Amino acid sequence: MRQAGIYSGMFFGGRTGPHLLPLARIKKIMKKSGDNVNMISGESPIVFSKACELFIEDLTRRSWMVTMKEKRRTLRKDDVVSAVMATDIFDFLVSLVSDSTNPLDLTTVKRETLEP
Repeated sequence: MRQAGIYSGMFFGGRTGPHLLPLARIKKIMKKSGDNVNMISGESPIVFSKACELFIEDLTRRSWMVTMKEKRRTLRKDDVVSAVMATDIFDFLVSLVSDSTNPLDLTTVKRETLEP
């Protein structure tokens, strides 16, 4: 049987540290993002970690609202796609969520403000 990892505590209310995302991994991603990025200050990964947490939380809440409108209790990929399509601030994700093997009909999606 698989052992619970160090991040499993965050799902049950207990936090293992002040950050939910691993700072070392964020720092690696930051270094790979540009050719001339060699040194990163200690505060930068912390700020990026918090920004990622807020982004994931917002997208999850909006997706959950779509799930609840459909009277379901299981969050699906279609719910995330609907939340992205319905929200202007997620326009940069439209090309990522639209699958080339299963193109989305964007004419049926209505833009609306989803209140968290």
